[in-house]
Amino acid sequence: MLQDWINRNLLPDWANDRSPDECHPHRRRFTSTYRRKRGIVKSVWICSGIVMACQASLVLIITLTLGTTFLSFVILDESQ
Repeated sequence: MLQDWINRNLLPDWANDRSPDECHPHRRRFTSTYRRKRGIVKSVWICSGIVMACQASLVLIITLTLGTTFLSFVILDESQ
Protein backbone atom coordinates (compact mmCIF):
# COMPACT_ATOMS: atom_id res chain seq x y z
CA MET A 1 0.00 0.00 0.00
CA LEU A 2 2.65 2.51 1.04
CA GLN A 3 4.97 1.41 -1.75
CA ASP A 4 2.21 1.94 -4.34
CA TRP A 5 1.60 5.44 -3.04
CA ILE A 6 5.32 6.24 -3.20
CA ASN A 7 5.53 4.88 -6.75
CA ARG A 8 2.55 6.92 -7.92
CA ASN A 9 3.34 10.22 -6.21
CA LEU A 10 7.08 10.52 -5.76
CA LEU A 11 8.69 8.67 -8.65
CA PRO A 12 8.76 10.04 -12.23
CA ASP A 13 6.17 8.73 -14.69
CA TRP A 14 8.66 6.71 -16.73
CA ALA A 15 9.55 4.67 -13.61
CA ASN A 16 5.94 3.53 -13.29
CA ASP A 17 5.20 2.57 -16.88
CA ARG A 18 8.76 1.36 -17.63
CA SER A 19 8.94 3.38 -20.85
CA PRO A 20 12.11 5.37 -21.56
CA ASP A 21 11.98 9.08 -20.88
CA GLU A 22 12.90 11.20 -23.90
CA CYS A 23 14.97 13.57 -21.73
CA HIS A 24 16.85 10.86 -19.83
CA PRO A 25 20.59 10.89 -20.66
CA HIS A 26 20.77 7.08 -20.69
CA ARG A 27 17.63 6.51 -22.73
CA ARG A 28 19.51 4.34 -25.21
CA ARG A 29 20.03 1.66 -22.56
CA PHE A 30 16.26 1.04 -22.51
CA THR A 31 15.91 0.45 -26.26
CA SER A 32 15.74 -2.98 -27.86
CA THR A 33 18.56 -2.12 -30.26
CA TYR A 34 20.95 -1.38 -27.42
CA ARG A 35 19.93 -4.54 -25.56
CA ARG A 36 20.61 -6.58 -28.70
CA LYS A 37 24.04 -4.95 -29.05
CA ARG A 38 24.74 -5.66 -25.39
CA GLY A 39 23.91 -9.33 -26.04
CA ILE A 40 26.39 -9.39 -28.91
CA VAL A 41 29.06 -7.87 -26.67
CA LYS A 42 28.33 -10.47 -24.00
CA SER A 43 28.78 -13.27 -26.54
CA VAL A 44 32.05 -11.76 -27.76
CA TRP A 45 33.36 -11.60 -24.18
CA ILE A 46 32.33 -15.20 -23.49
CA CYS A 47 34.12 -16.42 -26.63
CA SER A 48 37.16 -14.34 -25.77
CA GLY A 49 37.17 -15.74 -22.24
CA ILE A 50 37.04 -19.31 -23.53
CA VAL A 51 40.02 -18.64 -25.80
CA MET A 52 41.87 -17.04 -22.87
CA ALA A 53 41.17 -20.08 -20.69
CA CYS A 54 42.33 -22.53 -23.37
CA GLN A 55 45.51 -20.61 -24.25
CA ALA A 56 46.92 -19.59 -20.89
CA SER A 57 49.56 -17.25 -22.30
CA LEU A 58 49.88 -13.87 -20.60
CA VAL A 59 50.62 -12.09 -23.88
CA LEU A 60 47.54 -13.60 -25.52
CA ILE A 61 45.34 -12.76 -22.53
CA ILE A 62 46.45 -9.13 -22.50
CA THR A 63 46.08 -8.83 -26.29
CA LEU A 64 42.61 -10.40 -26.29
CA THR A 65 41.48 -8.27 -23.36
CA LEU A 66 42.51 -5.04 -25.07
CA GLY A 67 41.10 -6.14 -28.43
CA THR A 68 37.81 -7.28 -26.94
CA THR A 69 37.47 -4.05 -24.98
CA PHE A 70 38.01 -2.01 -28.15
CA LEU A 71 35.54 -4.18 -30.09
CA SER A 72 32.95 -3.78 -27.31
CA PHE A 73 33.22 0.01 -27.48
CA VAL A 74 32.94 -0.10 -31.27
CA ILE A 75 29.78 -2.24 -31.12
CA LEU A 76 28.10 -0.14 -28.43
CA ASP A 77 29.07 3.23 -29.94
CA GLU A 78 26.07 5.40 -30.79
CA SER A 79 27.78 8.05 -32.91
CA GLN A 80 26.87 8.52 -36.54
